[in-house]
Amino acid sequence: MMNDTITNIGSSILQQGKHNDRIYLMKLSNDDLPVITDRLDRLALAEKYSKIIAKVPGFAKDKFTENGYIVEASIPGFYNCSEDVYFMGKYFTESRMCSYNYGKIKEILKTAVLKSSEERTAKIVPGFHYRICGKSDVDRIAGVYKKSFETYPFPIKDPMYIAKTMDENFIYFSIRRNNKIVALSSTEIDAGFKNVEMTDFATLPEYRGNGLAAYLLHNMESEMRRRNMEVAYTIARAVSHGINNIFAKMGYIYGGTLLNNTNIAGSFESMNVWYKYL
Repeated sequence: MMNDTITNIGSSILQQGKHNDRIYLMKLSNDDLPVITDRLDRLALAEKYSKIIAKVPGFAKDKFTENGYIVEASIPGFYNCSEDVYFMGKYFTESRMCSYNYGKIKEILKTAVLKSSEERTAKIVPGFHYRICGKSDVDRIAGVYKKSFETYPFPIKDPMYIAKTMDENFIYFSIRRNNKIVALSSTEIDAGFKNVEMTDFATLPEYRGNGLAAYLLHNMESEMRRRNMEVAYTIARAVSHGINNIFAKMGYIYGGTLLNNTNIAGSFESMNVWYKYL
């Protein structure tokens, strides 16, 4: 199946497509208010999408609320530690609004929050080595992601996409054993607003259980502090014990749940938002 595509409405940036059956307003331009909500509606209805998820700065929250959006998650001080962001959803079908595993999500959250009181350690066992990736790694990066994910919201299995994002605002991080990449993650940096998404975590199955994701996250945070980022966040699978536990244990704060937000392995999964001030 084709990946969803990045497009524009005016000066705003969005992702849309049938794979996730949604529009994701990734970056709202003030120049597109107030008409953008109507334009998003028309696009969703024309393409028969079942959800719009919008990343909305605080100054525009009321406009989206008036248009039928509900707040699913928020991060205070997301933009330069001064302006809040709201992840706001609008649904076009009842089935997309229904959570079929709400109890499981709540139980995973409860367990994760308990982890936040544990000692924060991020150590790597002998034989593994941490390294920031370069252009020479793009084929190996794509190969690890191919082995790790059946489907993914962005085309991270494509070496050309990896190279393109490296040229833009992504940094890829790796753990290696005998020069083989066995675990990966990335940061998507918004230098203008000093926030960064910690994302694309993957560990090859035979190397799981060694604390590699936590060690990657620790080093990602150090690198982002060096680059003067102020807020780190992630959008994590709500039904994954491991990734939610890692972020909670590393001091991230739960910001909310995006309901039935992302197509993973052929079904829609809810996603938890976690954030931390660096």
